[in-house]
Amino acid sequence: MSHFRLARLCLLLAAVGLNTAPALMTSAHAQKADAPAAAQANTVRPELFKLIDSAQVQQLVAAKNVTELKNRIAQAEALPNKTPYETYAVNRVKMVTASVAGDNATLATAIEDVINSGFEPKDSQAKMVLAVADLRYKEQNYPAAVEQLKRYESMGGDMTTARPLLVRAMYLGKDYAGAKTQLLQTVAENEKAGKTPTQEDLKLLLSAAHESKDTAAYNTAVEKMVAYYPTDEYWSELIRVGVIKKPGFSQDNFMTVLRLEFAAMKTLREEDYIDLAETALRDGFPTEAKNVMDAGYAAGVLGKGANAKAHGQLRDRANKGAADDAKNIASGEASAAKAKTGAGLVNLGWAYSTMGQHDKAIGFIQQGIAKGGLKQPDEAKLRLGAAQAKAGRKDEAIKTFESVKAGGGLSDAARIWITLLKQPAGAGAQATAAAAPAGQ
Repeated sequence: MSHFRLARLCLLLAAVGLNTAPALMTSAHAQKADAPAAAQANTVRPELFKLIDSAQVQQLVAAKNVTELKNRIAQAEALPNKTPYETYAVNRVKMVTASVAGDNATLATAIEDVINSGFEPKDSQAKMVLAVADLRYKEQNYPAAVEQLKRYESMGGDMTTARPLLVRAMYLGKDYAGAKTQLLQTVAENEKAGKTPTQEDLKLLLSAAHESKDTAAYNTAVEKMVAYYPTDEYWSELIRVGVIKKPGFSQDNFMTVLRLEFAAMKTLREEDYIDLAETALRDGFPTEAKNVMDAGYAAGVLGKGANAKAHGQLRDRANKGAADDAKNIASGEASAAKAKTGAGLVNLGWAYSTMGQHDKAIGFIQQGIAKGGLKQPDEAKLRLGAAQAKAGRKDEAIKTFESVKAGGGLSDAARIWITLLKQPAGAGAQATAAAAPAGQ
């Protein structure tokens, strides 16, 4: 997590006048006949005025003469029987001095005393509280920072700029549940305003949700990362939590997962390329296996290391099978059409899809679904949606995926396919050349 800076402290102080002394009125001036009663109450005695006269204090501040400022404060504090307003005026100068001296502990205490005095205008009190929160954060006193930030919010402070500090104070103070709640609100506000949530906020949300063991919030964070900052890592995690780890997932549909990863990610793991290619060969889709092996070699994952020879052998098998399939695929159309179920038509259509013959692919898969007798009709719909996506018919593909309702991971995979298709152009690695789930 990068270091968060709310604002330079000097800017916060300037916003509420903490880097200047208060304008003061001596009791002699206040006692004029035309002076309001409130003005007469808010006065300082002449001997105190000489010590904390704003004009003189400002000159000392400009010269950074901390020694003289502290000397004057000590003399002022030694005066007996100070009125509440006189104490307030001295604390105001104490704030200025502490700010110049970089004495954050004294500064925070003085600010609190000024706020609690009852003399500070309400419109500047919230800003003072925010300044204290910033000080506590820099001291790494995160619980105290959180307390002040909540106080700031209760005073009507603008949380648009303060919430990032609150989130980080909560997170660093290990209040992960609180940080998660604030981050969800921040993300929602950004989206409502048409703004993209920051990557840092989403990463913090991921971590806070994980630490607080909130699965729903964690999944939401992963989905947001994929939506706004897609990477192979986040696509893989979305598929893991959105399909594989969900209750009811069937290992029979694991090829659905591999093919979805192949569609969404730029690079798979070595074992995933191999599993996908071997299973495609086993299920009678050698061109798909060839496509997968070619991608693995192009990514620099296959063809090297201890398994390089085995990779080459599998690639040779895929290439030979793909060449044979290209010559003979048309001969299977008649038998598929005569079959009692639509499984043969669906598989034939998918084979054409892997060859890039999209119109034939979509037509045969649709015929197979209409004919019926399929073990998993929704699995066939997944392949239809993938074929439509590869053909560039995105809207049709989304409608097809939306119609997938079956469990075992199929409807979950369909939902992620929709997420992939709604990505900006180029966000999905192979969305228009991807394989879909295999085998009836």
